[in-house]
Amino acid sequence: MTAHPFATESSRRRRAVLVMTAALILIAAVCVISINTGHIRLSPAVVAKTLFGLGTDREELILFEFRLPRIVISILVGAALSVSGCILQGITRNALADPGILGINAGAGLMVMLFVAYGSTSTLSTLFMLPVFALLGAGGAAALIFALAYRRHDGVSPTGLVLTGIAAALGLNAAIIVLTLRLSPEQYQFAATWMAGTIWGTNWKFVLAMLPWVAVLLPYALLKARTLNVMNLGEQTSAGLGVPVQRERFKLLAVAVGLAGSSVAVAGGIAFVGLIGPHLARRLVGPQHHYLLPASALLGGLLLVTADTVSRLLAHPTEIPTGIVVAVIGAPYFIYLLMKTRD
Repeated sequence: MTAHPFATESSRRRRAVLVMTAALILIAAVCVISINTGHIRLSPAVVAKTLFGLGTDREELILFEFRLPRIVISILVGAALSVSGCILQGITRNALADPGILGINAGAGLMVMLFVAYGSTSTLSTLFMLPVFALLGAGGAAALIFALAYRRHDGVSPTGLVLTGIAAALGLNAAIIVLTLRLSPEQYQFAATWMAGTIWGTNWKFVLAMLPWVAVLLPYALLKARTLNVMNLGEQTSAGLGVPVQRERFKLLAVAVGLAGSSVAVAGGIAFVGLIGPHLARRLVGPQHHYLLPASALLGGLLLVTADTVSRLLAHPTEIPTGIVVAVIGAPYFIYLLMKTRD
């Protein structure tokens, strides 16, 4: 007896809804733990009372000015980096593509360092300029990497793209290190914090600086889910189905660069989120991008807010840079994927 043609799609939809619902519940649970992590503990009852305006001035200061902005930034950055990685993996058909590994984050970081060295982050207008500078750096790095990896007859090779990206990232990070030698002590402290991958934008100004980029680019990426599905079939097949491959690839690359650049502007050099998030989502919901993209966003947000919470719990009352916690998880996973790809 033949199964109903929509049975498989219906089961995939139910599975995706369950996964995304579970991710939302876990994000909420981690947020509660994160709010209660720090020098001063806020119980769930105190948090609820403060949210309704019944807390003390100190409780309102801790909750609204210190902890909630950091949590929101962690979720936004995690979602943006994960979706950026998902898009890069889709348009290159390369399971190892990630804005950190490919050097896009390093390009954004170099421009942020230049902005900090010769500008200021003390006013709201300059904070809104940070993502713009990061976007320019990320776009320049992406263009350079794709140009170096391009071959006239073969196009962009997945392996060549990864190797070129790693080499470019090394060069850009070296330029960042050279630049830090010219910074003042205060600027150097910021540079060291940024390079380690710390959620340094911990107030609502940084949330406002990043939110427009995420609010525009994430929905646009979701609208391009069908295009990504078709592009996974190969360049010739995509062109045969009426997809203008080069133009769509450029648009999607611009979205990935924008998401990565805005993330680097407020969270520093955090790598591997764009690699781990999409891979976990693909294992849980499958390769269809209309499920994969939102699942990647939620799992990326969950991963980074969890890593940020763990970074503050492990070395209390100080904290470990969030990027180090993510790297402890991501580096072995990257090696595993690299070995699997070679096999």
